[in-house]
Amino acid sequence: MPELPEVETTRRGIQPYIEGQSISKIVVRHRGLRWPIIDGLEALLENQTVHKVERRAKYLQLRCDKGTLLIHLGMSGRLRVLDDDDNVGKHDHVDIYFANGHVLRFTDPRRFGAILWTEDDCEQHALIAHLGPEPLSDSFDGDYLYQRARGRSTAIKTFIMNGEVVVGVGNIYANEALFLAGIHPAKAAGKISKAKMAALATCIKQVLEKALAAGGTTLRDFRKSDGKPGYFAQELHVYGRQDQP
Repeated sequence: MPELPEVETTRRGIQPYIEGQSISKIVVRHRGLRWPIIDGLEALLENQTVHKVERRAKYLQLRCDKGTLLIHLGMSGRLRVLDDDDNVGKHDHVDIYFANGHVLRFTDPRRFGAILWTEDDCEQHALIAHLGPEPLSDSFDGDYLYQRARGRSTAIKTFIMNGEVVVGVGNIYANEALFLAGIHPAKAAGKISKAKMAALATCIKQVLEKALAAGGTTLRDFRKSDGKPGYFAQELHVYGRQDQP
């Protein structure tokens, strides 16, 4: 599943090609994603301009004239910027055409991704409003983690993977950060000291920043928007290394 570094890498990859550009048309081939793509989205988006390409947690936000297009990559989704619409595959569900000649293509073999439209405040959307802070922001630190963990018997790995506590720390990066911080993943969150929580917050930031610098982690499904893989998987210390040193 694409995690925060992969989604942010995708955002950075598509941004230069579509930000500030007008949508000329949208082609929806399959509406049956995790939530069905609304009828009439094609007409809604036509001639609107994408003013900003942002990210909140794992949701990409294309901020347009009349609202925001939310895109979630799900388990196997990806976005690519193409110069034409040739070679359409059976998993290429949506093409967004821009006046500058580029096509933003959404591909998702498992169809667990989502393309949603909202005309309300995007940050108050039901899928976003309850989310915790961004892990690379100043609002996320050891003190925050320590206070949120008080009285919690939940395993620390499960705790930091909870999007209401902090967003974007998925399985791979939770494993790596806990290893670097020297914390057993099954230890109860409420029993971890303030000093250890500070170390964990720092390690989460370090792991995510390193993954971003490497272009995300390539497993089976993820490719960057230019079609090239990320390389952080070569540097994983513990994920996928059961019974190995």
